[in-house]
Amino acid sequence: MKRKLIAAVGVAGMLAGVAACGSDDSDGKGAGADGFKGQTLTVWAMDGSTPDGWTKDLTAEFEKKTGAKLKIEIQQWNGIQQKLTTALSETDPPDVFEIGNTQTPAYAETGGLADLSDLKEGIGADWTESLNKSAVVDGKQYAAPWYFANRVVIYNKSVFKEAGVTAPPKTRDEFFKALDAIKAKGKAEPIYLPGQNWYFFDGLLIGKDADLVKKDGDTWVSNLADPKVGEAMALYKKYADYSKAPKDKDEATPQQADVFAKGKVGAFVGMGWEAATAIKANPAIEKEIGYFTIPGETADKPEGVFLGGSNLAVAEGSEKQELAKEFLKIALSDTFEGQLAKEGGVIPNKEALQSNLKGNPAAEAAAPAVQGGDTTPLIPEWAAVENAPNPIKTYMTAVMNGKSHADAAKQVEAEFNKRLAQKQ
Repeated sequence: MKRKLIAAVGVAGMLAGVAACGSDDSDGKGAGADGFKGQTLTVWAMDGSTPDGWTKDLTAEFEKKTGAKLKIEIQQWNGIQQKLTTALSETDPPDVFEIGNTQTPAYAETGGLADLSDLKEGIGADWTESLNKSAVVDGKQYAAPWYFANRVVIYNKSVFKEAGVTAPPKTRDEFFKALDAIKAKGKAEPIYLPGQNWYFFDGLLIGKDADLVKKDGDTWVSNLADPKVGEAMALYKKYADYSKAPKDKDEATPQQADVFAKGKVGAFVGMGWEAATAIKANPAIEKEIGYFTIPGETADKPEGVFLGGSNLAVAEGSEKQELAKEFLKIALSDTFEGQLAKEGGVIPNKEALQSNLKGNPAAEAAAPAVQGGDTTPLIPEWAAVENAPNPIKTYMTAVMNGKSHADAAKQVEAEFNKRLAQKQ
């Protein structure tokens, strides 16, 4: 699916006040151990993003190559948007920082991010297109794709085997047949899927090439009534009809991994790390857990998936932009992207580097869907849409409870448009 990159039109309210407040490295020093000697580059990375081995090796390589010092400051996710917004408006922002892929266009629109188009030309020719899309705004490269993750099917091997399913399904029809077989056996819930697993639904939307918003003049409005959205929701309901999960709850209420841990569920759709949650709740289930790519209509094209992840950006206000780019050249090199993928179990920014995921079954299952993956609409107005109560989740529950697609979409359209129209 090639969902259009929707460039930001306004400035997100949470990003107000960010402005370009600097220029390229102005001290005239060039690259090399002597050129940057005595400088310190500050990098903000989020908690959990930088494995110990990767950090140690990267720091050593950076300091050896540039002669500068590297200061990696770990940030907490809670409150990071406001903290970063404030930092980018000051005279001494972090030089390099991790930023959510869906947040990147909004920050770029404020002028807070340096243009990295020259970096793309130098080291990014083979970045995976679906992973790089969020970093490009109005044709300019405002960040660099770093690492990503997407959902897979986590299943109970014993439940599948007892139902006569001896191999992971390769197509959607095979998956439904497997669920039918488990249902017929009558000993386990075929799949646990509540009515509001919104990010799995977004993957189905991506698979149907369905856009959730459209332009009405200069304003973004709901596209929820689109028949393609209805097709995706019908597919979601077909899966969910195999489940006893609540129709008005999401995958965290209760935690779907905890439900799966009890051993009476055939499968669920989730992030690979959720298996660890199930194992913590019931260590005995570890030997039964397997993973497979969410199947699409044909074996050669997996289902669409939402691609969550992080980009690396350089502050426009940094006085060390050339040094920052040297850092990115090292951090995003095949050596360190590969090491990050292997050590952290995350999807790297190049398809060629996915070989580093070998031996990690959850990551191996996630990788095939990356090429056809995408994100939510890349507009700053979108953040308000997902605030609780998310109108799309309300729409999903309405369909699950028997409303037609058209009626359910009409029910939430006014609220959807109200959120899209909020001042940015």
